[in-house]
Amino acid sequence: MGLLKEILLLPAAPVRGTAWVLRQVVDVAEREYYDPAVVHRELAALVAAFEAGEIDEEEFDRREDALLARLDARPDARRTP
Repeated sequence: MGLLKEILLLPAAPVRGTAWVLRQVVDVAEREYYDPAVVHRELAALVAAFEAGEIDEEEFDRREDALLARLDARPDARRTP
């Protein structure tokens, strides 16, 4: 039955391969997006931009909140009650 199934699904192989590649790309992108080291580097750059006067306090607060939300939203973040 396995061989027959593979033969019948052979025309769909490119679609299955493309779906697999897309899943891999999404997984890597999510790991990088939620990576604490990346978020901390972005926070450091944000603080430097604020201290250099490149952005105002309102912009700093908005972007800092977004970065901190990324840290809290990590799929592997441990939640403690």
